[in-house]
Amino acid sequence: MIDLLNQTSNRPRIDFKIVTGIMGGLVFFLGLALLFPLFVALFYNEASWTAFLYTAVPSMVFGAALFYIFKPQYELRMREAFLIVTLTWFVGSLIGAFPFTLSGTLQSYTDAVFEAMSGLSTTGATILGGVTSDGIQNPAIEDIDKSLLFWRSLSHWLGGMGIIVLTLALLPLLGIGGMQLYKAEYSGSTSDKLTPRIQETALLLWSVYVGMTFVQFLLLWIHPSMDWFEAINHAFSTLATGGFSTKNGSIAGFDSVYIDMVITLFMFLAGINFAMHFRLLSGDVKSFFENREIRFYSLLTILFIVLVSGGLWLIDTYEFTDALRYGSFQVVSILTTTGFGTDDYALWMPFSSFLLFLLFFSGGTAGSTGGGIKMIRILIILKNVGREFKQIIHPQAVLPVRVGNRVIESTILKNILGFFVVYFIVFAIGSIIMSFMGYDFMSAMGASIASLGNIGPGWGEFGPTEEYASVPYTGKWVLLILMMIGRLELFTVLVIFTPWFWKN
Repeated sequence: MIDLLNQTSNRPRIDFKIVTGIMGGLVFFLGLALLFPLFVALFYNEASWTAFLYTAVPSMVFGAALFYIFKPQYELRMREAFLIVTLTWFVGSLIGAFPFTLSGTLQSYTDAVFEAMSGLSTTGATILGGVTSDGIQNPAIEDIDKSLLFWRSLSHWLGGMGIIVLTLALLPLLGIGGMQLYKAEYSGSTSDKLTPRIQETALLLWSVYVGMTFVQFLLLWIHPSMDWFEAINHAFSTLATGGFSTKNGSIAGFDSVYIDMVITLFMFLAGINFAMHFRLLSGDVKSFFENREIRFYSLLTILFIVLVSGGLWLIDTYEFTDALRYGSFQVVSILTTTGFGTDDYALWMPFSSFLLFLLFFSGGTAGSTGGGIKMIRILIILKNVGREFKQIIHPQAVLPVRVGNRVIESTILKNILGFFVVYFIVFAIGSIIMSFMGYDFMSAMGASIASLGNIGPGWGEFGPTEEYASVPYTGKWVLLILMMIGRLELFTVLVIFTPWFWKN
């Protein structure tokens, strides 16, 4: 069990041996994961099997050696945990990029890292199908090997489950960015940890995650438009709220109402706390349906589906059924930060497109695979705004912020307010950098929030039918760092760059 209060006096403030050892173990498991697309390549007789072999074997050997040499002798502490979490996504992307370059699919290592980070961070932004800033034509999605398509989706799936375990098992103990919210559910139960042991918690969450992925796979596979390969890839991407597809036109490429409905449903489910899914499947129906965050998430989803679909019907003159079909899919896709597309929202009239733009600043519930700000933070901020209005009318009254019957502690409220401030500062910095590179207002903002919120498609030159290939290499590194910062709840990454992190 991770003990973040361990303050053994004879250990340095950051034990780099334990960091190296644990990172070695994680690199080993990443190499192990790379064997799966290798088998896919062999199955389809693709030459890219060597690219996966040359990446997987050294990763496993090097990772195992590091773990053996620097095998952890002590329990993990807070600073080491921060460092390991950040390095996991960064190093994982550096390694996960090699199959793209070794296979000759991508000529630029930066492009490969961008694609790998987009996968592991479940962002879904891609550079495939476009021309790079130095004139190189990247292949289209449907033109690359199936093994590489599988690796893109698998990296989504692994990154999605990784963030669930991280947020439910580790971040609550670190007390950062509002993650203290995981210490207790607002439905009244005592803890969001399903068992006292993190390993058992992770195993239970994995079982739910795998089970839901399998169910969606079967539902997609039975449709004649999808073979088993497309079904498993889209199940991986959906449950991870990632957005990578095997089609150039994303889900629109299948042009199926049934497929749209299945993916919409599972995107919505993937945006819900997986601990709550476990409780529901365990028979604790009351806890699930009385959870205030889930209620708020569901209400917001229905509200925006009605408004956006209504706008498409009444203003954009869509047929009613088409307005409901495309409106609901795009709303759930953006709200959960999945990024799949069945229609080009950049061509919608201002009413519906503006409503969709607002959802870029939302996200799924805490403990889901969704990125973004998260529903519970938005709910608490709205509750705090209501409290401030009441305080003006009753200046002498003591009015705590409540979610249900639970009073929100002042420390949690301060951290959430701090999270909002930092989130929008990082978003603004990303937008400024992109505008400095020559992009217009909406393109710069769209690329920044789509990366920070782990959504994928943005606005302007980075809309749902576009890609990020033309972004200068410096800009791609900025965006992929935004992906990582957003995926790891901001403070997890940013705290490493503060002087206080490195001081006693």
